[in-house]
Amino acid sequence: MHHFRYTGQKLHCESVDLAAVAQLHGTPTYVYSAQTITDNYRRLAASLAGLDVQICYAMKANSNLAVLRLFSNLGAAFDLVSGGELRRVVAAGGDAGRSVFAGVGKTEAEIRLALQTGVFGFHVESEPELARINHVAGQLGRKAPIAIRINPDVDAKTHAKITTGKSENKFGIPLEHAAEAYAAAAKYPHLEIKGVQMHIGSQLTSAAPFVEAVAKVVPFALRLKQDYGITYFSVGGGIGIVYQDALASGDAGWWSAKSEGERPLTPEAYGAALAPLLAPLGLKILLEPGRFLVGNAGVLLSRVEYLKRGAARNFLVLDAAMNDLVRPAMYEAYHEVVPLLRDSARPALKADLVGPICESGDCFAKDRTLQTVGEGELVAFLSAGAYGYTMASRYNTRPMAAEVLVSGSRFELVNARENFDAMVSGEKIPGFLST
Repeated sequence: MHHFRYTGQKLHCESVDLAAVAQLHGTPTYVYSAQTITDNYRRLAASLAGLDVQICYAMKANSNLAVLRLFSNLGAAFDLVSGGELRRVVAAGGDAGRSVFAGVGKTEAEIRLALQTGVFGFHVESEPELARINHVAGQLGRKAPIAIRINPDVDAKTHAKITTGKSENKFGIPLEHAAEAYAAAAKYPHLEIKGVQMHIGSQLTSAAPFVEAVAKVVPFALRLKQDYGITYFSVGGGIGIVYQDALASGDAGWWSAKSEGERPLTPEAYGAALAPLLAPLGLKILLEPGRFLVGNAGVLLSRVEYLKRGAARNFLVLDAAMNDLVRPAMYEAYHEVVPLLRDSARPALKADLVGPICESGDCFAKDRTLQTVGEGELVAFLSAGAYGYTMASRYNTRPMAAEVLVSGSRFELVNARENFDAMVSGEKIPGFLST
């Protein structure tokens, strides 16, 4: 459940009028709800009550320092995929000692940083990575805690670009070869086998793929517990959220009558399905959710620049662009777009929602029907808290958007809009061109 709703005619985040945020901080601006994040975290933690659960927030979804501090205050650890993300955890005051380092291409410098910082474990993707981690740990005179990522070859029935658990994906070691990988790991003097890990994809809306994958890996985990004394099993993340009719889902549960086709998995159903499989293991269970915790906790505010009426179709030109929110261009993803000022007396408008970038791919939606809005009016892209700002770019020399965090009736700028001087601060014109 999220905390974006209309109060009268005005769209609010918790108790804050979003138009007031746009007036003070401009657009495009991302706005995050602290209460939504808190509710999502607590519901997921409660869903596996009775098990020793450690939630490691997958911070690639949203790595703003204020968001990370909020998670840290809630008791979360973190799932990291780069040295930069590890530095963000430390900068936010998070607990790196309870956090895990994943990713298929860890560099020696990143491994060294993680060892010096003292991460909970490395989630290893290949046998060459085992050798590299052992080598760096040996240089530092340490033992590196590791868990090997198992690829269970389970089809998560999600978008092709975010599936991770099938045999043709680049992630992990096939289950049939995992025993050999662990035997190899056991021979390295600077590795300490601590657990086993899996992750099959993102935006899963059914418990069935999770159950299938966990059921495949559980017998192997029991074998590892006996042979190597592992202490944890990470089942990854991947719980999906509402994108269709997202605003209604904040008031009516996890879906509305109009969007029965997108009926996401609740944390309660997730926990009920997995707890019977995980409880007999007697291991710490790590969860690595990202989108589920922050996706519906954020919106992107944008201003209408022009309503361009054409013979064949209309175009609503916004000041937000694909550099600010790339998901529609990259994944053909759906985001509900709603006016900040709702007026039922206005006629409906059917238009393509586009940004100002000079290419046809800068399109958020085609033939979308919404309330008629005109130049200078404000709209919000819903369900934009995950993979919005973190995937943004400076394409067309457009500055990175501002970010705001809301808590109750308070809101604060937590990332100022980038200016031109900051954008070019690392660039220089070489002397041989300065003639």
